[in-house]
Amino acid sequence: MVKAIIFDFDGTILDTETPWFYAFRDAYKEHGVELTIDQYSECVGTNNNTFNPYEYLMTELGLPIDKEQFRLKIHADHSALLEKEVVREGILDYLKLAKDAGLRIGLASSSGKAWIDRHLEALGIAHYFEVICTADDVSQVKPDPELYVKAMEKLGVKPEETIAIEDSPNGARAAVAAGMSCVIVPNPLTQMLTFDQETRYIHAESLTKLDFQTLVGAHAG
Repeated sequence: MVKAIIFDFDGTILDTETPWFYAFRDAYKEHGVELTIDQYSECVGTNNNTFNPYEYLMTELGLPIDKEQFRLKIHADHSALLEKEVVREGILDYLKLAKDAGLRIGLASSSGKAWIDRHLEALGIAHYFEVICTADDVSQVKPDPELYVKAMEKLGVKPEETIAIEDSPNGARAAVAAGMSCVIVPNPLTQMLTFDQETRYIHAESLTKLDFQTLVGAHAG
């Protein structure tokens, strides 16, 4: 029986990820470098430890770029692109339906608390989440399962009672590693990435195409 739903944030609730890629891609192009999806995918849904797009041009290619000016440009370009984004379709309906059904609702994000709190308040949806776990709460972010494990512990639910809503391969791996089923709703960026072949993945083009009652009912028992 499903007792809880835990949402990812970046790329799932609000598509912050596609604007980040476009901002970095265009900045790299100005320096004569192509940023590929394969390269960038290493930091989608996780941190920048494997691939740091802020530093790659300087540390790996040795380009004489002012690090702080580069960072400021990326953030300015990302902010401009993000202004056009709204809560992804189906998210608000799922939050309302989950609340009406008496399900516990959590959020597990590899981003920091300040980033998450700011956006949830701006979007007017912070009140839906009983538990919010961010990078500030764990030692390892996704694809490590720690964020989901901690969120479930705080909600008082078991993996078999919980469904994760994700958009990226790293996030989906974290959910399954935590023992959960995972609905994958890719955004324009993550739909170009390769997901593992996993029986506990439920793929949906949009949450509007995945009936809430059918999803919850399929995990009853």
